[in-house]
Amino acid sequence: MPKMKSKGAVKKRFRMTKSGKLKCSRPKRGHQHAVKDAKAKRNKRRPIIVTGTWAYLLKRMMGGG
Repeated sequence: MPKMKSKGAVKKRFRMTKSGKLKCSRPKRGHQHAVKDAKAKRNKRRPIIVTGTWAYLLKRMMGGG
């Protein structure tokens, strides 16, 4: 059985925490901030913690067992 290749796009967008959870940035943070209110901008600073089946699949894509 050959080794699984890791996906560069997934490695770029997701990060592993010390406890093994997956963390990623929220969308719509790039530009056009003048139209957003302070609460929306503040909430965009918090990362997304990926759980469940998606977390399992993304960890495998990153090269983890």
